Amino acid sequence: MTLEQHLAEFLLHLGMEKNAATMTIKSYREDLMQLLAFLREQRGKSSLTVTDWNIRSLRAYLAWLHEQGYSRSTIARRLAAVRAFGRFLCRQGVISQNPAQSLRSPRQERKLPHFLTPEQVLRLVQAPQGQNWQSLRDRAILEVLYSAGLRVSELVGLDLERVDLREGFLHIHGKGKRERLALLGPSAQQALAAWLHARAQYLQQRRRQSSAVFINRFGTRLTSRSVGRLLHHYLRQTGVDPRTTPHTLRHSFATHLLDNGADIRGVQELLGHKQLTTTQIYTHVSPGRLKESYRQAHPRA
Repeated sequence: MTLEQHLAEFLLHLGMEKNAATMTIKSYREDLMQLLAFLREQRGKSSLTVTDWNIRSLRAYLAWLHEQGYSRSTIARRLAAVRAFGRFLCRQGVISQNPAQSLRSPRQERKLPHFLTPEQVLRLVQAPQGQNWQSLRDRAILEVLYSAGLRVSELVGLDLERVDLREGFLHIHGKGKRERLALLGPSAQQALAAWLHARAQYLQQRRRQSSAVFINRFGTRLTSRSVGRLLHHYLRQTGVDPRTTPHTLRHSFATHLLDNGADIRGVQELLGHKQLTTTQIYTHVSPGRLKESYRQAHPRA
């Protein structure tokens, strides 16, 4: 079998046996296809064999990634995919040792996440005006992203059956197939209720059906890219920091909770983080919180 055929089996294994998310499989496919394309070009071959999977070729690929100027986090992700594929080849008995295991990932820079102030969030979520279906939808999207701290993929993947408006809960099918409850504040509940009413009328007029909470003008599920575009529109309208992305609202959610005294374990649960260390970065973000701690604790503050 060619290396390309082994890759196809690996991707099938991720979906069928590992129950990996669609986006995870897509990411592995893109990363490993890039590696195989590099190896084919290096060797002048149209297809590869297992003998092409060796430490020398993988080190050459790693050096090429650095030469191309990829970020440390991107290189680390690509190497993780390479190691996973190597482990699969070992388990299948195709190779006896995984040469990718000896490759060292670059040291990661600890970047503080970008977040908005509560005043900036308020300006942003109040930007969609009017009672037409699009304004109601956009207001609900911004309110829910911030109120529940959702990833944009979780927002667009949300189905009606997972919304409990009465209790203010969303049943989220999150990263790594982990289930969690996300909470909605009163403003988000009100905005979501208004949108769901408008959504039902919109679909009825067009004789369409959809299980998705957030839909586009065709009545089909909204995409992550569409959410990014609509956010960009309101950023220009309000003058809020243009670096803001849908994920910035998730960062802001976590930062504001911790700034106001929320327990970090509770925030971890609300975010759906597997490791507490992932959540702890938000404890180092807000200068305001650091100043307040300093004023309260330092004898001469």
